[in-house]
Amino acid sequence: MKYVNAAEVLPERLLRELQAYADGDVLYIPRRASKKEWGTVSGSRAFYRERNREIRRLYREGYSMETLEEQYGLAHSTIRKIIYG
Repeated sequence: MKYVNAAEVLPERLLRELQAYADGDVLYIPRRASKKEWGTVSGSRAFYRERNREIRRLYREGYSMETLEEQYGLAHSTIRKIIYG
């Protein structure tokens, strides 16, 4: 992240207004574009959603939690959260 001196980029009136709230503090100004949700760019979100859907389906078909733990390499608590969550 690059720091910029506000006095170099903001109009004097706006700078004085900001100083009334945060005189001498460091501020982070977020981008206008909204941040994308976790996993949407890499595809992780879709991957885990599909994996969890498959785990719930297999459990409904009679697979035990222990079998699903071994098949997916997940902890018992994780399988339980996926099934009952």
